[in-house]
Amino acid sequence: LKAAADAAGNVFYFEFDSFVLTEQTRAALLAHAEYLKAAPRSLRLEGHADERGSREYNMALGEKRAAAVKDFLASQGVSSAVEVVSFGEEQPAEKGHAETSWSKNRRVELK
Repeated sequence: LKAAADAAGNVFYFEFDSFVLTEQTRAALLAHAEYLKAAPRSLRLEGHADERGSREYNMALGEKRAAAVKDFLASQGVSSAVEVVSFGEEQPAEKGHAETSWSKNRRVELK
């Protein structure tokens, strides 16, 4: 189960201006959910946004993204303690002012 969770990765990406989980993200989170049910541990979900939008909007969007991941894991029976944090646009994964960078910055990191 750990190998499957590791293979699924710990970064989940989102579409522009959205906190809806993609099918790819749901599939990856299923692997994590199975592992977390077998080996519960505390989690930290860090939500991020790209630079477009106000700082306040992006903080809220990052939080909604992390909460969407938390809710999905809970719906799969994960009972781990989960901390939700938003960094908005403050910690970009990739610098740049184009879609190639923005798409890497719209994410939730599971830690």
